[in-house]
Amino acid sequence: MPHNRESARAELDRLWSRGTAFLGCEVAILGGAMSWVSERHLVAAISNAGGFGVIACGAMTPELLEREIAGTQALTSKPFGVNLITMHPRLDDLVQVCINAKVGHIVLAGGVPGGQTIRAVKDGGAKLIAFTPALSLGKRLVRSGADALVIEGSEAGGHIGPVSLTVLAQEILPHLREVPIFVAGGLARGEAILAYLEMGASGAQLGTLFAATTESIAHPNFKKAFVRANARDAIPSVQLDEQFPVIPVRGLVNEGTKRFLRHQAETAAKFHAGELDKEAAQLAIEHFWAGALRRAVIEGDVETGSVMAGQSVGMVTGEKTTAQVIADLIEQATTALMARSGG
Repeated sequence: MPHNRESARAELDRLWSRGTAFLGCEVAILGGAMSWVSERHLVAAISNAGGFGVIACGAMTPELLEREIAGTQALTSKPFGVNLITMHPRLDDLVQVCINAKVGHIVLAGGVPGGQTIRAVKDGGAKLIAFTPALSLGKRLVRSGADALVIEGSEAGGHIGPVSLTVLAQEILPHLREVPIFVAGGLARGEAILAYLEMGASGAQLGTLFAATTESIAHPNFKKAFVRANARDAIPSVQLDEQFPVIPVRGLVNEGTKRFLRHQAETAAKFHAGELDKEAAQLAIEHFWAGALRRAVIEGDVETGSVMAGQSVGMVTGEKTTAQVIADLIEQATTALMARSGG
């Protein structure tokens, strides 16, 4: 085992070498794609600090995405990726924008990518990263052409699946070795990243820590809410009526989350009273949060806006630079490696 800091860092580099080789960066830490937050400034800062920034395309038009990619390329010469939502009505056009701009890695999220989309990414010369919530789907995605996978636990912020990273890692990492796998959800310390690397992960994806950095364009109110919050304040949205499914989104409890519960109850009551049909009621519930993330991130309305955050928010203690966040994670992992040999 490594006895000094230099050999400990060399060991860490060895552990995530598959991830760094795949991404083309020095440190196998990806920025999670957060709508409104993961734009050119934060993405470039992560890549410039040795990590791998990822633009969150979200609901952007192809024209907007083209500008965002060009803006990012003006701020960094390092590799970065673009996260596209598979349900976007203009997905094919967005893939083409990435290919034309020579983006090396495309992340497809929010659903299982179709064969046509996978072929478009691969034929365009980009590497494809996909998300998997289970081992069987992971294997299917690899057979379909995914070059790497992300497994994201329910500890993460924003849209989440039902299973924790601890369980996903045990289910998937020992049994899927064909492609690099990056772990995500609730990560905020180097020691935790190290543990997953030793289980077979090739790197880690973090969002919440980066959202509160100096380079993040998020409103000061948004960042202050992160600093104040504890892990238990970041909870998934609650579904009141099983007839009206609610996609679970993890964020900080505020007036907006309380209003959403009231809105669901009122809408369901209108449906049961015959005032709304099922489709109208479902739409009324789904549209409640329209624009709420932008309100929180850009306008600073952290009371009625959607303050998406992972459970790692409790470990955000202040506003740091992106480079400092990455340096801290490396320091924690190398110190842990040294401690084992009494270094």
